[in-house]
Amino acid sequence: MIETYSNNRALAAAAAAAVASRLAEGLKTSPRATLVATGGRAPGPVYDLLKAAPIDWSRVVVTLSDERCLPAEGPESNARLVRDRLLQDGAARAHFVPLWPKPEDRTIAALQPFDAVLLGMGEDGHIASLIPGDPHLGRNLDLTDPALLADVPAGLGSPPLARVSLTLRALLSARAIFLLIAGGAKREAIDRALAGEDLPVRALLVQTDVPLRVMWSPQHSR
Repeated sequence: MIETYSNNRALAAAAAAAVASRLAEGLKTSPRATLVATGGRAPGPVYDLLKAAPIDWSRVVVTLSDERCLPAEGPESNARLVRDRLLQDGAARAHFVPLWPKPEDRTIAALQPFDAVLLGMGEDGHIASLIPGDPHLGRNLDLTDPALLADVPAGLGSPPLARVSLTLRALLSARAIFLLIAGGAKREAIDRALAGEDLPVRALLVQTDVPLRVMWSPQHSR
């Protein structure tokens, strides 16, 4: 289940190629393709490569797995990372749907199913902003709950800001999911989740409806 890459550069190249392929496949059968992007350190190098993919970016919609509730120009904004690293050059023609200010569920529903979902993971096993300690985490992981967006209170994660996140139900409305992890601590979290520990990422790992690639490099993200 876990693909191992020798370093972060190899991981980024493989992830960018895989996401570009999924978007290209989507554009063959639909007037548009949708990418769910993510924040953190790991995806930046992926975006640097992905923006050069030879696809019709004017037909691609990009949204986010989660977002911090702060101005889009702030350095800790996931939207800023995506705009600075992905939505450049040819990819600047893509349409971006931010998560803050928080949209309505129907805005996200209109983008589904997502052609590709790119996720990172914290050492605590969180994905998107589905974070241990959130009093509503169980609901946000419940596939029978119809909500596609969740409000996450301040005080969780790093930085401990209030957030908006796609729920697990929303994330799994996808044709392919790519989970990027780097370093020994995150690999250990995956192993613990696979062994049965109740971490948020376990819900993603044990589901069988959506193809999932877990892509790991032993090199820490910088």
